[in-house]
This record gives sequence, C-alpha cells and structure tokens, in this order.
Amino acid sequence: MEIADIRNELSKMSKVLNDFRGSLDLAAKEERIAELEEKMTYPDFWDDQNNSKKVIDEVNILKETVHGFQELEEELENLEVSYELVKEEPEEDLKKDLDDGMSALRRAINDYELQMLLSEPYDKNNAILELHPGAGGTESQDWASMLLRMYKRWADLRSFSVDMLDYQPGDEAGVKSVTLLIKGRNAYGYLKAEKGVHRLVRISPFDSSGRRHTSFVSCEVMPEMDDDVEIDINTEDLKIDTYRASGAGGQHVNTTDSAVRITHLPTNAVVTCQNERSQIKNREQAMKMLRAKLYQLKLDEQQEEIDEIRGEQMEIGWGSQIRSYVFHPYNMVKDHRTNFEVGNTGGVMDGKIDPFIDEYLRYSMKA
Repeated sequence: MEIADIRNELSKMSKVLNDFRGSLDLAAKEERIAELEEKMTYPDFWDDQNNSKKVIDEVNILKETVHGFQELEEELENLEVSYELVKEEPEEDLKKDLDDGMSALRRAINDYELQMLLSEPYDKNNAILELHPGAGGTESQDWASMLLRMYKRWADLRSFSVDMLDYQPGDEAGVKSVTLLIKGRNAYGYLKAEKGVHRLVRISPFDSSGRRHTSFVSCEVMPEMDDDVEIDINTEDLKIDTYRASGAGGQHVNTTDSAVRITHLPTNAVVTCQNERSQIKNREQAMKMLRAKLYQLKLDEQQEEIDEIRGEQMEIGWGSQIRSYVFHPYNMVKDHRTNFEVGNTGGVMDGKIDPFIDEYLRYSMKA
C-alpha cells in the first residue's frame, strides 16, 4: 500500500470511530458503570443472588463496550505514530508492521461494529439450536449430522461450550433430530442468522448408482431464557411424556425413563431433553426449552406481521431454503437472503460460517 493510500485508510478508520463515538454515549455508560460499581460495595449486595448477577452482567457488558472502543482509539493513535515514522523513513520492515497493524485494526473495527448490531433483548444469551432432517431418509439424516459437526466446530472456534440436550440417531447413519445448548456471549445473536432451511446438493455416498441428490435440514434457533423472564404457560396445556434415553451411536445414557418430552398443545410445540440422568433435571431443562420456543414463536408471528405490512411474501416449506451447499457439479455455499457466497465448502463445513453471519446481521439491520 502506498503512503497516500495509507493516509486515506487511516482517515476512513478515524471517521468510523468518530461515528461510533457519536452513537455510543460513552459518558452516560461510564456514569452507569460507576453507579453499579457503587451498588456492588453495599453490604447486602449478595443477599439477592439473581439481582447481583444481573448487576455484574450489566457492568461487564458496559465495560466491554467502553473499553473496547478505547482500545480501538489507542490502536489508531499508535498507527498514526507509525505512519509518521514510515513517512520520514520508508523502510520495508516499518511499512510491513504498519500494514499488518492496519489489517488487524480493520478486523477489530469490523468485530466491534458487529457487536453493536447485537442489540436485541436476548442477543447476548446462550442459544438453543435444533436440527430436523427433511424427507429423504438416510441422505437427509446424514446431512443433519454434517451440519451438527459444522455448528460444533463453529462453537469450538469461538471457545463456546456445547451441551447436547437431545439426540435421536438415524436408522442407518446421521441423526433424526438433535438439540444443542450453545453457551457463550452473543451465541443467540450470532446463531439467529442460521434459522431456516439448509439445502445440500451432492453425489450421495448412499446411492450405488452415484446419482446427485438434494437434501434439506431445518435449523431452529432460540435464546435460552432466564428464569425471571415471564412466558405464560398453563400446566393444563402441557402433555408430558417420559421415555428411556439413548445417546449417540445407540449407547444408553441410562436404564430408567429419565428422558422427557413436553408438548404444548395450543401451539403443538414439542421439546425433548435427555442429557441429564435425573428425570427432574431433564424436565426443568425441557421447560426452559419450551419457554424459549414459545418466545421464538411469538417473534416469528411479529415478523410475519411486519412482512405482510411490507408486502413481502415467502413460501414456508422446503423451497424457501436460506442457504445452499453445493458439492457437485461445483463447490459453492450461497446464502439466498444476502447473496453472499464462497467456494471453500470445506472451510464452511469446518465451522467457518462467520462471514455468512456477518453479512446476514448487516443485511437484517438494513431491511
């Protein structure tokens, strides 16, 4: 990059940070941090554990926003100094360090901007993710297991933890259904971009004739809800079944009827949980999942109303896939909402889906 280009790039980044500053109201956030930290010094602060946790979480979120912005400003100032040095002594090593620093700051600014987009009420929560294969038997069930691996790899890349709440193995291969609890800051905010139907086109390894097959898997994503979030559920509306749990590969998790399935009769929403050995704990977790699912259904209804007002019509079904993964006759993964696509199918299946999430979040903010 030439000196003039470097100057222009630094000016652009400075403008972006100024725009951030104008929208963040940092002074108010710093006042709020001081107010909450004073509360944390009160002798009775820990008497109410739920409230103290909320205060600490709010402080951490505010500090992350304020300190994150301050770090970006400091790095920009360092690059400005480096630029002046390179201008006076255009040595190759100094210029390379400056180029590397600018690339790192661009990525940091992009990540920070993405964090600012995650402003919905439950974006910062853990995420409950469900995968359900469509018609197609073993082929679609295998596709579900490939997506399961992809999301677990994505979580690993972000140092998020993954709990398998429910796992129903396929008859020959893959999975009939699977439910994950993905724990990490902004897990739901990121993964809500994955909600919808995922389509695979490939030569099926299960077809002896080597024909091309198209498979579909539905991905549902919900925020894990805190216990104090009010979602009205009448016990008379629930059908609760218990059954013997089995794990991946057909292994028995236990030998008692500890797995729990809850059906919400008015909406026909179904949740299952079998990861705990205790039926009581599985039931508690299943109720959390049900509250999350009912909340998501409410959000979906609101979105449908908004789309109707806008005049947007979209078929609900296997034809309305959000993303296509093509392994034959060429390699491509394309998101049909944003038109973003990549040719590195292997990287995507190894969990590198952040570019799709990034594009969707920016797209949804403009919509």
